[in-house]
Amino acid sequence: MPNTKRVDTSLFQDEHYLGKPAEAQDKIVQRRINLVSSFVNFIRNDKTLLDVGCGNGASLFLIADKMKECLGIDIHDKYAKEFQKLKKEKELANCEFRVLNIETETLAQQYDRIISFEVIEHLSSEQSVEFYFNTLKPGGLAAISVPNKWWIFETHGANLPLLPWNRVPLFSWLPKCIHEKFANARIYTKRRITHLLTLHGFKILKIYYVTAPMDVLKEGKLKRILLGTVFKNDSTKIPFLATSILLLVQKPAGIKRH
Repeated sequence: MPNTKRVDTSLFQDEHYLGKPAEAQDKIVQRRINLVSSFVNFIRNDKTLLDVGCGNGASLFLIADKMKECLGIDIHDKYAKEFQKLKKEKELANCEFRVLNIETETLAQQYDRIISFEVIEHLSSEQSVEFYFNTLKPGGLAAISVPNKWWIFETHGANLPLLPWNRVPLFSWLPKCIHEKFANARIYTKRRITHLLTLHGFKILKIYYVTAPMDVLKEGKLKRILLGTVFKNDSTKIPFLATSILLLVQKPAGIKRH
């Protein structure tokens, strides 16, 4: 069993820091799904799908109609009603919602596909990545994203002394020991997340820097210009222009649960 270092911070599990799920209209949701859709054979109507940290189902419902069966899980039921509402509006009978804490609970069923966007950084222990490996079928694929350390702003905010604004530019660039003392969630370099997932048995197939969606900017001329130029594409080769890192990983065939 992999032995990963436990990050000693209770803030990551406090409900205040669990993160607000993206809305269906947010550009970051569409960017993630566009990249997932570009993965050959990821979306198939004969495959089951698990969304870890599904929130209101905004991401799940964009591809659910192209999958055989879908389950969205989240640590609390805060967005369960909204999930059910969207499910009804989209007339999707193949999706279910379940409250489940992946750090303390398991699923009996294994899935062909997993999506999980901006979840790992909130886990009290990175060892809980084992849940993804155990819940994925051998040969199955998972699309996982985490916040990118090299984005200019701290995406999850931080509790900084004497500073009322918690998204101080370049704070995420500080050394890990300083960042994780004040941050509301971990943050990852491509090397760190690759190492973590490889350590837990995954094979890395593709890695993308997801271009900043500019969702926090008000609608207007500046936002249109930025989205039409510097931040136009769904992915970028320049780390400073990306808010997150998206990985396509595979569980090798013939591998059993840990």
